[in-house]
Amino acid sequence: MKWNLLSGETTQVVKLPDDIYPIDLHWFPKNVGGKRQTQAESFVLTSSDGKFHLISKTGRVEKSVEAHCGAVLAGRWNYEGTALVTVGEDGQIKIWSKSGMLRSTLVQQGTPIYSVAWGPDSEKILYASGKQLLIKALQPNVKVLQWKAHDGIILKVDWNSVNDLILSAGEDCKYKVWDSYGRLLYSSQSHEYPITSVAWAVDGELFAVGSFHTLRLCDKTGWSYALEKPNTGSIFNIAWSIDGTQIAGACGNGHVIFAHVVEQHWVWKNFGITLTKRRTMEVRNVLNDAVDLLEFRDRVIKASLNYGHLVVSTSLQCYIFSIKNWNTPLIFDLKEGTVSLILQAERHFLLVDGGRIYIYSYEGRLISCPKFVGMNADVLNAQTVSLSNDTLAVRDKFDEKVIYLFEPLSGKPLGDGKPLSHKTEILEIALDQKGLANERKIAFVDKNRDLHITAVKRFGKEQKVFKIGTMVHTLAWNDTCNILCGLQDTRFTVWYYPNAVYVDKDLLPKTLYEKDASEFSKNPQVLSFVGCQVTIRRADGSLIHISVSPYPAILHEYVSNSKWEDAIRLCRFVKTSTADEVSQDQTLWACLAAMAVANKEMKTAEIAYASIGEIDKVQYISSIKDLPSKESSLAHILLFSGNVQEAETLLLQAGLIYQAIQVNINLYNWERALELAVKHKTHVDTVLAYRQKFLDDFGRKETNQRFLQYAEGLEVNWDKIKAKIELEIAKERERAAATPAVRGSVTIQR
Repeated sequence: MKWNLLSGETTQVVKLPDDIYPIDLHWFPKNVGGKRQTQAESFVLTSSDGKFHLISKTGRVEKSVEAHCGAVLAGRWNYEGTALVTVGEDGQIKIWSKSGMLRSTLVQQGTPIYSVAWGPDSEKILYASGKQLLIKALQPNVKVLQWKAHDGIILKVDWNSVNDLILSAGEDCKYKVWDSYGRLLYSSQSHEYPITSVAWAVDGELFAVGSFHTLRLCDKTGWSYALEKPNTGSIFNIAWSIDGTQIAGACGNGHVIFAHVVEQHWVWKNFGITLTKRRTMEVRNVLNDAVDLLEFRDRVIKASLNYGHLVVSTSLQCYIFSIKNWNTPLIFDLKEGTVSLILQAERHFLLVDGGRIYIYSYEGRLISCPKFVGMNADVLNAQTVSLSNDTLAVRDKFDEKVIYLFEPLSGKPLGDGKPLSHKTEILEIALDQKGLANERKIAFVDKNRDLHITAVKRFGKEQKVFKIGTMVHTLAWNDTCNILCGLQDTRFTVWYYPNAVYVDKDLLPKTLYEKDASEFSKNPQVLSFVGCQVTIRRADGSLIHISVSPYPAILHEYVSNSKWEDAIRLCRFVKTSTADEVSQDQTLWACLAAMAVANKEMKTAEIAYASIGEIDKVQYISSIKDLPSKESSLAHILLFSGNVQEAETLLLQAGLIYQAIQVNINLYNWERALELAVKHKTHVDTVLAYRQKFLDDFGRKETNQRFLQYAEGLEVNWDKIKAKIELEIAKERERAAATPAVRGSVTIQR
């Protein structure tokens, strides 16, 4: 039968012969080979006589195929529409081609298989066997993953392609959520009756559960949004609409139940927005209790509230509201009307619609459509896409070690066009939101739950990837400054200045704020980090708000405006006003020290390092200030941050050969020091003299052939060497004194 939900009209699609009792039905997927059809053209119907039937949408039976001995209990198309899997009472799993030709018999066992699902990449099959769940690859000789999932027979399974999570339901009256490695993420309480159906929404954010007189709507982490008790008998099957707003259930009393998802809630600062009906939103401003009603022509599919704008997509159009004016939204038509994701940045937002990515300005103008080879935007979610004002990052679904980086304004790949590659699979990515475009950083969590940070701008040279956390489950950047928060093992952690790793790795632990997170229970999620407030969703669905100190954000603001005096004053103020919070005072000074070095503001850095007791670094900074030339100072600042190669290059470009050699001598890079001396035909005796002194101090003999070769017949004269060094320093001083005059004359000529 076919129902029209708008008109309530019922039509018969096909009348089957009397001896065929249908058991399962699955529509052929809409998007096949990158082409999207407006509606599915055919479906597979399995039946009790051991056959499956391929039927067109008009009701014509295209083909009937003898498949199993006994009833065919389930049939499922893969995501590409290239293969069909069937399972039966005979304990067999068979893979068929699109046209119904048998490709392989994947499994043969002695007990019936009640349910089956394809893996996200269509390379694996998940099926239930008694109380066990099994994941079997289509390729031979791949180990089968098997685990005991329930205390009763498993009746239904589902596997989502976006979040890679698995649902199972059994006669033990429980439903459970698993990851793709078989680890339990959520187990429900025992219900009164067996759970007869579970189904994921397409975008993987929600799932529905059916039982006797029971329909439940749940979050992907397992907790329950809503429980309905319709008079339906058992709900044996649940199907979601493609846009994730409606479900249909097949009921044991011969009815079909239809339900709409309503009452989603969005919060940003002092605004709370609720979808009260399918086409109506209520906006509440908690500061003055003002309430606005927003009416839409079509049903609301997705919405996002951030950066002072509400973006709403309906089945045909996209609406952009400013929080300053709810009466006059900007409206534009959507290409497909099946929006699966909305992401906002300060200047623009991203829509995933019909398998493609679109970036729009808040004026409703299409800016770009970034794409890469093999992109399937339908499987993107907020964990695998990140947007900032000048960068778009997308993790590849097929090779999860790769992140593609784009420029939103042009849609072209960023920098040299090469994607960012990591050594292990990446689970979650997040771009920082503030600061200059060429200082943009991306934080990501890999499969080992390690948190890394790296720069997104890359021209030729490989950027360093720094590990800044372990066992990180969830993370979020602040919306007003580059502060990062996350849940790390059993601690809630805030990285007040993650860029400290680029300046002074030893400072990073001092720039952290940590708090015990055991109160958040298992698997909490960071929802947002707005201003000084972090919102965390616990595993039971309750929301927890944590306030973090406002001072680091103020410090970021001062530094971005080069107000160094104010920054120092703030750190001193915190010390005097929060005497009990010694760590807070130390944290601020550590942040300021790193920020000052990053901005080459050594006077401030010296004060900050002195305040946290890093005396060795204070002495080194003091010695930098006494260097004769600007180039030498810059090189030593780079050395301070551990960038040896860049410091040496800077000195060589400035013609300060001896200084470049001396840097390598100080770092005991003997071979490089000798190589530079030989190449530039200067100070070979200096290198050999320092090398000999080094060996004498440790009572060792020279064994390096290169040094032995150049030392032959050469006598070390320390007086001569010291005179040469003094001459080099004098030359550098003269050059430094002459440089401003030259620069001035060049400016006048221009």
